[in-house]
Amino acid sequence: GPNGPIIKLTDGLPVNFCRPAVDVLFKDAAVVFGAATLTVILTGMGSDGTNGARSLTDAGGPVLAQDEATSTVWGMPGSVARAGLAEAVLPLPDLATALRAMITGQPA
Repeated sequence: GPNGPIIKLTDGLPVNFCRPAVDVLFKDAAVVFGAATLTVILTGMGSDGTNGARSLTDAGGPVLAQDEATSTVWGMPGSVARAGLAEAVLPLPDLATALRAMITGQPA
């Protein structure tokens, strides 16, 4: 649209038993924003987000994942990490520093 992309929820079929689904969000972000998308996968159950993370990394966007030790449930970040899609797997307290470094180009 004239004011940029619009995000909206739909009544479509669930993806990965979820609605909204992270895979849908990530795949759309890969198409719309490509390499300008910076993604962080935090604690969560299941593997929703893994296929979308692949779309994002294919588009050149970095993906970070929360580590198992600081995750309540290491399903989603673990799935992304095991698939080799995470540029880094970090404890929760270190994610903000890594994000700041990636955004500003300054060393962590």
